[in-house]
Amino acid sequence: MSADGAAANDVDGLGLSPRELELVRSAYRVVVRQGGHRVSLQDIADDAGVSKGLLLYHFKTKDNLLLAMMRWALARTAERIRENIASTDEPVAALHAVLDAVWVRPQANRDFYLLYVDLVEHAARVPQFGDLPAMTVEIIEGMYGQVIAQGAQAGAFDVDDVAQAATEMRAFIEGLFILWLQRDDWEASHAAMRARCEAGLLRLLGAT
Repeated sequence: MSADGAAANDVDGLGLSPRELELVRSAYRVVVRQGGHRVSLQDIADDAGVSKGLLLYHFKTKDNLLLAMMRWALARTAERIRENIASTDEPVAALHAVLDAVWVRPQANRDFYLLYVDLVEHAARVPQFGDLPAMTVEIIEGMYGQVIAQGAQAGAFDVDDVAQAATEMRAFIEGLFILWLQRDDWEASHAAMRARCEAGLLRLLGAT
């Protein structure tokens, strides 16, 4: 990223300047509509109302822009989780608050997970995109681990290895989202799948 993303102009701790944040949001809108493989830098530039050269000045490559976009999207999820769990110290209520932050609205969840699955496939094939797995562990599993650790300390969750439980929690949530994406009734079944997710996580964490 450019020098415009220096700490003095950093937005939400993401290393993005206000201008770069606008470009990242444009990238998100376009990738949601078209998919990461099919979108071009010119498509994103057109949506943002800027030149392709400006995108390259700030991000150097399309992959850098897509990674910044994904970090921003994951950080937004983490921020919703932080805000939701701040209001409770009760472990099961905190888990419920996490799911409220993750299972938001049918269209928003569909947009995000279609994008996420697309970029995970891209990361598996393109070495330059290899930061995505570590990014997801850091941002999402880190938040899950915080909730699990607090619940285990309070005696509400029967967990021996917090990091492993956070990985399993993430795998369970993402697996259900992928199943949900494939349903013809994805909009109508959203609430039921969220309830199924909560029940499964309570079992996984040995909630007492």
